[in-house]
Amino acid sequence: MEEIYTDKEILGDALTAEKTSTSVYNTFANECVHENVRNVMLKVLEEEHEIQDDVFKIMHKKGFYPTPEAEEKKVEEAKQKFACCVK
Repeated sequence: MEEIYTDKEILGDALTAEKTSTSVYNTFANECVHENVRNVMLKVLEEEHEIQDDVFKIMHKKGFYPTPEAEEKKVEEAKQKFACCVK
């Protein structure tokens, strides 16, 4: 059987779907008036983040989502920039 989509395309679509889902569930959780519903939304949001992390790790392992090492200088600059925000 001929492949219509590559693994990279399928995983890319899955990652995009998870990013969208987490955004939507986050909005729902923020706007819940009832605590019970909010807690359910937060639980679903947590599960969606776990799925997103799984998809990302698979993509990264296969080389579909490369993440180069940050330069030490840039890491230090970021730490200094946001040090005032951490208490």
